[in-house]
Amino acid sequence: MEDGLPATLVPIIASEPSSPASTGGADYPFHHGYPRPVGGCDEMMGADGAVRPYWEEFVEGLAALPAEEMNRRWERGQRLIADNGVTFHVHGDPQGLERPWQLDPMPLLLEAAEGRALAAALEQRARLLNLILADLYGPRRLVRDGLLPPTLVFGHPGYLRACHGIVPPSGIFLHLYAADLARTRDGGWTVVGERTDAPAGVGYALENRLITARILAEFFRNSRVQWLMPFVQVLRDTLLSLSPRRFDQPRLVLLSPGDAAGSSFEHAYLARLIGCPMVESEDLTVRDERVLLKTLDGLQPVDVILRHTPAHLCDPLELDSRSDLGVAGMVQAVRAGSVTIANALGCGVVETPAIAAFLPRLARELLGEDLKLPSVPTWWCGDEASRRHVLDNLHRLTVRSAYDLRAPAIFGDTLVAVEREALAARIAARPHAFVAQEPVAPSTTPVWAGGRLEPKPMVLRAFLAAQGDGYRAMPGGLARASSARDLTNAALQGGGEGGSKDTWVMSDAPQAPRRAALPNAAPVRLVRGGRDLPSRVADNMFWFGRYLERSEGITRMLRTVYVQVEESASGIVGGGGETLAPLSAILSLLGLHPARAQAGTVADAAALLGRQQFDPAYGTGLVANMGRLLRVAARVRDRLSLDTWRNVQQLNAAALRLKPAAATDVGEVLGALNGLILMLEASSGLVLENMTRGLGWRFLDIGRRVERALHLIDLLSGVLTLRGGDMPVALDALLAVSDSGMTYRSRYFPTPQFAPVLDLLLCDDSNPRSVAFQFALLADHVEHLVAIRETARIRPEQRLMIFLEGSVRTADIDVLAVADEDGRWYHLGKLLEVLQARLWELSETLSREYFAHASGHSARQREWRM
Repeated sequence: MEDGLPATLVPIIASEPSSPASTGGADYPFHHGYPRPVGGCDEMMGADGAVRPYWEEFVEGLAALPAEEMNRRWERGQRLIADNGVTFHVHGDPQGLERPWQLDPMPLLLEAAEGRALAAALEQRARLLNLILADLYGPRRLVRDGLLPPTLVFGHPGYLRACHGIVPPSGIFLHLYAADLARTRDGGWTVVGERTDAPAGVGYALENRLITARILAEFFRNSRVQWLMPFVQVLRDTLLSLSPRRFDQPRLVLLSPGDAAGSSFEHAYLARLIGCPMVESEDLTVRDERVLLKTLDGLQPVDVILRHTPAHLCDPLELDSRSDLGVAGMVQAVRAGSVTIANALGCGVVETPAIAAFLPRLARELLGEDLKLPSVPTWWCGDEASRRHVLDNLHRLTVRSAYDLRAPAIFGDTLVAVEREALAARIAARPHAFVAQEPVAPSTTPVWAGGRLEPKPMVLRAFLAAQGDGYRAMPGGLARASSARDLTNAALQGGGEGGSKDTWVMSDAPQAPRRAALPNAAPVRLVRGGRDLPSRVADNMFWFGRYLERSEGITRMLRTVYVQVEESASGIVGGGGETLAPLSAILSLLGLHPARAQAGTVADAAALLGRQQFDPAYGTGLVANMGRLLRVAARVRDRLSLDTWRNVQQLNAAALRLKPAAATDVGEVLGALNGLILMLEASSGLVLENMTRGLGWRFLDIGRRVERALHLIDLLSGVLTLRGGDMPVALDALLAVSDSGMTYRSRYFPTPQFAPVLDLLLCDDSNPRSVAFQFALLADHVEHLVAIRETARIRPEQRLMIFLEGSVRTADIDVLAVADEDGRWYHLGKLLEVLQARLWELSETLSREYFAHASGHSARQREWRM
């Protein structure tokens, strides 16, 4: 197979300067010590040690900066990354789920002519791959005529037989395409990987541009850098044009695996940028061969899905029955033409590295053109001649899986004789499953490290979007720098050891400063209230509110305990174990049994409590709860304002700074808890002042009110077990936890008494910390929710709220606050028990009726026209 055995790699886009720069590289203090490339290619510096001409102005500008200025700017860039919440996920990592995105402040610069040549070559490649996909899921002429081996196609898990015969709109299978590129020693570019199934990185590339352009603003303006937003406009226009329903407001959604994806930030960011909701599989269902979005207003038809979930996981009915990330019946809906998926299901078959061996011949066959951009020399071992070449040169080639992109590469030059023999035996046993490639030594690029520039190998991911009958290349991309040997096939997580880099493609003409905007669309129907909120989002908003309120409750209780420790140590109150009894209700709610706490002093009990609460492994502790708050917020980050998301991240970071080992430092812990409470109150302010009063806000506030009411009822129930002299201290602690001490003291005597405290915290609907206040707001929220159901029947959640609100409004404090002969508050205890049970029933009812759609009459399905 001659196309699979090229003798040399043909450079197509030269990057060597025509002449050395007049102010040679050694004259620039900025890159003093930057090594001259030897035996390879560097993006900034030529082999003669001179800065490349198109880098000169940029390097001169940086050289004029004071020595500490670049560090200061990069510190600002790191703050922007943290403030913008740019993260990636590493599952199972002991350092936590969320990691900051790694970005190097030094951009990658490309000449305008080089950018145009790359774009043209990549557009040709995208058209070729689209034609290959059209044939493989259509007539299969390429297989029948021997241009593609059937074993390679039908043995690839990315070839989805269930999708054969499905023709997407306009015959476009590949709507978004990404290619990983490396510049070789001779200055040419080569493709080292294809990404056709669900290409990742567009959102990160756009975020990189936003941050880099801000910290290097004057350099960006002066360098005539091409804008990226026109590419987003093309992608958005293409997606909207795919709608099978021909009307002016198609419903476009971005399908994400959610937390199962390492780049869920990107999904939320990209969804917000193109103006569509991010959904997960549980948000969708298929009825009557239509994909429908589960919303609080019923089931709504979906027209176009931008897919970031791997294709084989999208339908457990026809594709992979083990998948919990798909929607049963999705393939049938696509087959029926009621929904369009981008990229089309099954595009992953051409991600195999083996395809590179066949592309030159396929380009001549399908396009009548020579391939403009070469691939790294590749041999598919399923071909006998190629296999012999691989086995003869196994000591120097890189061996990869033909089917699994996640499988690590095997470098022949690192194997001893016994290992090479074992590898040869594996190839001989399953030759079709292996691909061998020439080792790639990518060009190096300057990386900012420790106040100086260092060269690191670099791979560039370029992106293209379908446009009409062709493709439009992003004038930029996502560069990744790392010393890793297998950088050419590295995952996006983190951007690489040296960080990701913004890519500046120059323009021949200056780019006028402007704020790129999305194109004018057809007039839209004005909407208020957002009744089409996905049920999953409503569920997550509900639990976001609950975790937020639960975090505040835990923090306030902990602060009360530590204040007691501080007062005991200072002699304000008596020391020793006798001061623990009034706090028994609080200690129990925090997971520390009073009997266990009595074994030592108040300080010992607080230290034990702190070690529990500050341990992330303690499931009901403060730090663990903050982690849950962050995770549930991440699932709805496309619905939260940037300030709210930043605040949640800061809350989690502050909680993580509370270490179990520091639990005995009362002053330090109290300071940290006071800071946390202020930040939690800031979150409440953001929710109150900034969120639109739509259904998302209502469910968030419902979660808060349910949690606060349960917390108050638990505290009041715990106080009922106390007797005698412990009661005043317990009531004082109760007022402190509920932040109602000032209100009480402005109305009554300084020493707390049971009846007025009970009235203030249970029945006073003017007190925002009372149970009555929570019930009044919950009743109002429920009435608004029921209104969207458009039914005259009283609903279960309404019945519950009528009972709860009525029980508190009609409560007689004079009766409830009187103990019987045994010193027990029987009537109050029963009332609190019933209120608690009904609140839990309300939570379950809301989940069943609005989140799970388990009730037969819970979802009103609207009429729609095709």
